[in-house]
Amino acid sequence: QVRLEEPGGGLVQPGGSLRLSCVGSGTILSENTMGWYRQGPGKEREMVARIRSGRDPTYGESVMGRFIISRDNAKQTVSLQMNSLIPEDTAVYYCHVRRCGMNYWGKGTLVTLSS
Repeated sequence: QVRLEEPGGGLVQPGGSLRLSCVGSGTILSENTMGWYRQGPGKEREMVARIRSGRDPTYGESVMGRFIISRDNAKQTVSLQMNSLIPEDTAVYYCHVRRCGMNYWGKGTLVTLSS
């Protein structure tokens, strides 16, 4: 069983930056994909970024060049550095792990862009 906790959301001004972190408990192997998804108001959940050890990270088109994902396998953490934030980035952000064909989700953390 994997549990994910992702504190760190909040209110940010457009153009600002925010870093989200997610800590996993249970067993998360380096070959398991870790990542972030988000769901904005009235929108479907979408992939933001994901990373698997030994491979290049993958980013959603809307965040490419602005967000950076990283992971620490020893600490079982995955982080998302969000830069140049825009109002369209307002969403609940979910940490995700895929392991042995199963999907594990955090409860989500709200990021709100407002001036």
